Amino acid sequence: MSRDLQGKSPETLARLTRELRQCYGLGASFFRAAATRIEMTDTDIQVLDLLENGGEASAGQLADLMGLTTGTFTGILNRLEKAGLIQRTRDPNDGRRVLVQLASDTDSRHNRGPLFDALGKAWEDLASHYDEEQLAFLLAFLQRSNEIARQEIARLREAPEGEGGIFSAPLEAHAHGRLVFASGITRLFVRADDNSATLYQARFEGPAPNVKTKDGVVTIRYPRYLGVVDWRQRASEVSLNVAIPWQIVVQGGAADITAELGGLDLVGLEVKGGLSSIHLELPVPSRVVPIQISGGATVVTIRRPGGVAARVHLKGWVSELRFDDQTFSHVGNDVRLQSSDMDPTAPCYDIDVAGSASNVTITAG
Repeated sequence: MSRDLQGKSPETLARLTRELRQCYGLGASFFRAAATRIEMTDTDIQVLDLLENGGEASAGQLADLMGLTTGTFTGILNRLEKAGLIQRTRDPNDGRRVLVQLASDTDSRHNRGPLFDALGKAWEDLASHYDEEQLAFLLAFLQRSNEIARQEIARLREAPEGEGGIFSAPLEAHAHGRLVFASGITRLFVRADDNSATLYQARFEGPAPNVKTKDGVVTIRYPRYLGVVDWRQRASEVSLNVAIPWQIVVQGGAADITAELGGLDLVGLEVKGGLSSIHLELPVPSRVVPIQISGGATVVTIRRPGGVAARVHLKGWVSELRFDDQTFSHVGNDVRLQSSDMDPTAPCYDIDVAGSASNVTITAG
């Protein structure tokens, strides 16, 4: 028994645990009964309750809290929006993010309001039997209980036990691949691999993400649990099969990205969001390959093979830029450079750097 439980009755603790489990179960049963009364589904009414209690949230946050896939949850939102119960808008600070809120028409609450009002009145009657100090204790206990529940939801949606945090998928007949990191990460290491059997292989440190593979697209997304999972704890190592061409997209920012892609047929690479550092070892290209880095960075290092041409477009401000044998200080605002052997019809790298950066190095060899 842990030190914190010394002196506490095991029988009492067991009874408390049973009552808490029953509380969670009865809560789910209440949603089902309430939904049946007003001819809705229990998932629909739970979404409305989350919005009513927590306010506006992103579609991804709600889907994660509900324990549903994005595809399934989109269907629920479509139904609720069509019924005039919610409204969706684009986040003004991030156009890729969809925000969900209750419809401004307050009449939409009238059907479900009395159901929750009756329960709320019963809770108020119960609370009247306790003094202020006891209520403060109960409030603190319930807040911590809810936090534990959110953490357990996150844990249950991580990688299954016994798999060691390693993910992979068979290569099969895929003609091309696309790796998408759909959320922020601390450290990412991507490398090329000549394993003929697998499309990719990934290993994660810290909380495991949701990994989906469909039609050659590998999507890695860390759940967003309203602050439960700290994105700074996330680290990934991903190997990509060199047998097929790949596109790589990293969204949401990263502290450190390293990509050793020698031997890979790279179609394009895009990084969106703030960066501390990014180091790219690029392969010999078979086409004109776009490299796009946006959102600001501290250190950007891009090395391409010798004899491979490149053109560079700086759309932001760079304190120090080294491009092949040239060095510039305090440059930016639509600066364009290209290597001396540039032939726009031949395979090469087309590099865009948007946002501010402290140090950018783009070299060959």
